Amino acid sequence: MPLEKILFNYSASNNTLSIEICGLWNIFSKIPQVFEVNSQLLSYPGIKKVVFDGLRISDWDSSLISFLHRLIKECRAKEIEVEYNNLPEGVEKLVALSLKIKEGEAKPKAIPEPFLARVTDGFFNLKRGVLILFNFLGEIVCGIRSLFTGKVYFSWGEFMLLIQRCGANALGLVSLISLLVGIILAFVGAMQLKLFGAQIYIADIVGIAMVRVMGAVMTGIIMSGRTGASFAAELGIMQANEEIDALKTLGINPIEFLVIPRLLALIVMMPLLTLYANLMGIFGGFIISVSMLNLNPVEYLIHTQSAVKISNLWVGLLHSVVFGAIIAISGCLKGINCERSSSGVGEATTSAVVTSVTVIVIATAVITFIFQVLGV
Repeated sequence: MPLEKILFNYSASNNTLSIEICGLWNIFSKIPQVFEVNSQLLSYPGIKKVVFDGLRISDWDSSLISFLHRLIKECRAKEIEVEYNNLPEGVEKLVALSLKIKEGEAKPKAIPEPFLARVTDGFFNLKRGVLILFNFLGEIVCGIRSLFTGKVYFSWGEFMLLIQRCGANALGLVSLISLLVGIILAFVGAMQLKLFGAQIYIADIVGIAMVRVMGAVMTGIIMSGRTGASFAAELGIMQANEEIDALKTLGINPIEFLVIPRLLALIVMMPLLTLYANLMGIFGGFIISVSMLNLNPVEYLIHTQSAVKISNLWVGLLHSVVFGAIIAISGCLKGINCERSSSGVGEATTSAVVTSVTVIVIATAVITFIFQVLGV
């Protein structure tokens, strides 16, 4: 469909320029540029006032409002008085309204909430969060009890896929991070031990640190950002799409069907990943010690074997089991309780990672303190 022509008729008298606007102002029209009309103003020197007449406009939409708004702003910038009373009634009101809004005008500053109100809101939010957490943990305990009684309904095929996602698919990242952590520990230890000619004790530092704490902690942080975020996103999308409500309607407990398999998968795979991370970290220390510090490879391995006690291994594995439960619970809790929107899913995913990492660090400090008191 050809574009309709828009016409302007100009007439000037007594320093006043009358602009008659004619034609069709809608999607089928070729909307003129403001500078085209602005050039006409320059051709009439001494103009102090512009009068718009739009009674012959046959049809219009927002393009007319936008055009008049820009043109009137141009005129006022040149200190030219503008009169637009002869426009269609709706156009006149909308133009007047648009001119009242200042460009770049800041929104009114929000009144800060009183301190006592913020403290009260924070307390009730904390209370609500704690209640949700304990309710969720209670449902998990009931689900585990049902698991041992054979009443839990979930797909074992999906469980094996979760095992693969939590285990084999994470080996690459765990390998890289653990190897680098071992290298860093060896470098840091070597800087001080070389001062006393005791470089061989790098094997003790790397071995004990990786097996007792660092292997489990680094694996936990990796799985928080990788698997915990994935769990939160998956369950969050299901919550947003009302799939979890559909499971409840079908009589399927979402905790037993969705949470328990993910919890078990992480609890099973975290100790295995931690063992693998320990080996990669020790290997990283081995590379630095042999290649840069000229230590005997056999002597390094013997020192590592003598330094790392079986108690250190069990402490590290305990860390890994606790971390696996923390990651699974944080991810599933945030996902199931997220808002039903795309932004809610994003917030739940971020919150799951932050919560997991924070609780892992706290749990590490608590477990380390307990075993230190027990002398283990």
